Amino acid sequence: MRSLSEIDTISKRASRAKGFSWGTSEEIGKCIRLLELFGLSGFKNLNKYLQVYNLNEFKLTKLIEKNNNSDGKIHCPISSGINFLDQIKNLEKHQSIEFNKMAYPLLFLPFLSRSSEALGKKIFVKLDEKQFIFNFNQSIFSNYSKNEIWESANYILITFLPNDNTFDEKEWTEMTKLANETFVEESEELKEKSAGAGLIDND
Repeated sequence: MRSLSEIDTISKRASRAKGFSWGTSEEIGKCIRLLELFGLSGFKNLNKYLQVYNLNEFKLTKLIEKNNNSDGKIHCPISSGINFLDQIKNLEKHQSIEFNKMAYPLLFLPFLSRSSEALGKKIFVKLDEKQFIFNFNQSIFSNYSKNEIWESANYILITFLPNDNTFDEKEWTEMTKLANETFVEESEELKEKSAGAGLIDND
């Protein structure tokens, strides 16, 4: 089995060989490593993407907006992903972001996972009928787990989730009351022992 470090290195170097800058190639390597860590077929999809990269006129999205139309082309997942991550603080003002038609959308996902960490919010993503929740770059919850090449998605909806607790105030109060039972009342003996602590002059 190949190590994550090997996967990162080969992905980075292969991307550089295809003409990506070293900086972009570094980002690609990190993202493929992340996909493989989460059990998603990043390396397989990157391999196919690089094979067709120079044969397709992908839309290189620079400014991410609320609604991103491909204008007859198909969005590049790397360009879209890097710029989404770079612009995440400004994108937070939108409750949701939409893309139509993206090539190899699995390659877009790790940028969203890293954006979740940078923003400090969970991100929900729907790619056609497939759903993903990114948890601060710590985990991915999804109904998709196939080890396959995913060539395109027709529609992508990205939603920023509020940081709400999973419990209510009543449950918090009940647990706090229970937790407070671990505190021990200070006895007179303990008070006397602590009263003179630190007051002895050894000089």
